[in-house]
Amino acid sequence: MLLGVMEDLVIEARGLRKSYKGTVALDGLDLEMSRGEVLSLLGPNGAGKTTTVEILEGYRRRDAGEARVLGEDPGRAGAAWRARRGIVLQTSDDVADLSVLECVRHFSHFYPAPADVDEVIDRVGLTPKRGSRIRALSGGQRRRVDVALGIIGQPELIFLDEPTTGFDPEARRQFWEVVRNLAKVGTSVLLTTHYLEEAEALADRVAIIHAGKVVASGPPAELGGRQQGAATVSWFGPNGWQHEQTFEPTALVARLAAEFGGEVPQLRATRPSLEDVYLRLIGAAAGAGQDEAR
Repeated sequence: MLLGVMEDLVIEARGLRKSYKGTVALDGLDLEMSRGEVLSLLGPNGAGKTTTVEILEGYRRRDAGEARVLGEDPGRAGAAWRARRGIVLQTSDDVADLSVLECVRHFSHFYPAPADVDEVIDRVGLTPKRGSRIRALSGGQRRRVDVALGIIGQPELIFLDEPTTGFDPEARRQFWEVVRNLAKVGTSVLLTTHYLEEAEALADRVAIIHAGKVVASGPPAELGGRQQGAATVSWFGPNGWQHEQTFEPTALVARLAAEFGGEVPQLRATRPSLEDVYLRLIGAAAGAGQDEAR
């Protein structure tokens, strides 16, 4: 059982289990999230990310395990609790004939203490479009409307489930600024995404889910011992490109500089990327699962 919920935890889950017609979606998942944190859930399709989010949102019942979100069990919490958490819906097409202002104002009436409508529209960068019909907005602008609807109730915690899927690079980076602004005002953000660069750009911490379990978690720069991993030093020598892995890149670069008499041609030094670490951890988890099945 949960031993108690610390005030600085907005999410605490232990041993979450969920199956669908005999297919295991969650297999004893443990997860914590601190107040004011941006936490990103990463994992392949079918890993259990969406099921986890839906249980924590209070939309799906778990088969076993315990959960506390904002201090309450999401499977039993009432309307007052729901007003404290925000959910960014997948689409706002059902209100396509409303203007941005009309839509946000309409949804504000669903909450006991909504934020100022104009302020929310400004926070998501839609003030120039406040009078535009939603059907006339670009995909990125529609997602901004979705975020506005998610935060109009002034939630302490907001869920973003793959919010930038299908975005072009420019629209994705514009949306990142919206998320950063949420974090600046202290909103806790749980983000699921398939884009590793998105998690690295936004998250204070990432949790990798595989086969219904969290297999690793930590700050993106430190995940899987990333900071201590061997660096790859590359340069263009007399025989073409040269590459060497080393735990002492500074010493290697100094030696190369001496050999070349100063500037090293096209010198590059890189640590393992988040993608490298992610693939290694997923591969290790898959291998361990196969060993257990034998």
